[in-house]
Amino acid sequence: MTNPARLSPSRARALFREGLRAPTSGYSAGYAQANLIAVPREAAFDFLLFAQRNPKPCPVLDVTEPGETSASVFAGDLRTDLRTDLPAYRVYRHGELVEERSEVADLWREDLVAFLLGCSFTFEASLLEAGIPVRHLETGTNAAMYVTDRRCRPAGRFRGPLVVSMRPVPADRVADAVRVTSRYPAVHGAPVHVGDPAALGITDLDAPDYGDRVEVRPGEIPVFWACGVTPQAAVAASAPEFAIGHAPGHMAITDIRDSAYQVP
Repeated sequence: MTNPARLSPSRARALFREGLRAPTSGYSAGYAQANLIAVPREAAFDFLLFAQRNPKPCPVLDVTEPGETSASVFAGDLRTDLRTDLPAYRVYRHGELVEERSEVADLWREDLVAFLLGCSFTFEASLLEAGIPVRHLETGTNAAMYVTDRRCRPAGRFRGPLVVSMRPVPADRVADAVRVTSRYPAVHGAPVHVGDPAALGITDLDAPDYGDRVEVRPGEIPVFWACGVTPQAAVAASAPEFAIGHAPGHMAITDIRDSAYQVP
């Protein structure tokens, strides 16, 4: 296959539609990626309020009308379908994860409202350009994600813990990583924590709750960013009757340039 970084967003989505299943970190360099969470219309206002109250883990990029299967972040590509064009999905019933699958066309409902939320994979190209390594890209694995003991602000029926992603950063480049990522507030922005994972209630870095283990080498410091899996942790905690999300690390690749979300 072509280097994933060189794939256009439409080609990457076509590959996922055809059955390719892979974490999307490093795909379609220069284009933003997004988390997906879809909830019934009667729960959508509560979730929108939850996102507004928790903008670090839940930065809203787009919201669909009930039943719609595409979104404006796909720049009018009529082939794009939220039900098939991510590499993997998770299905929840009453807060329970009941299955993970490669498409959800037969499960999509006319009352589902889909939220596309910013993803930290978007700023990884800028980290690399600054000479800051991204370990899970080096090893070809998924990012490491952890449920913390920090609580999000509740809204209506939604409540739950903050989820974070972790990237090891050389100690002398931590300030640079903070500076680079702080310019992307729409895709989680600056880290929420640097250093001791125990301060977030994380007891074992080698056992992430989502994704893959990522090695922290001597001279490196674990750096933690808010993560768009937080809404799925809220679904698990709040138990709406139905929800669909992306499988962690398996994102929607948009047609929006990552530079569109960069601030001076």
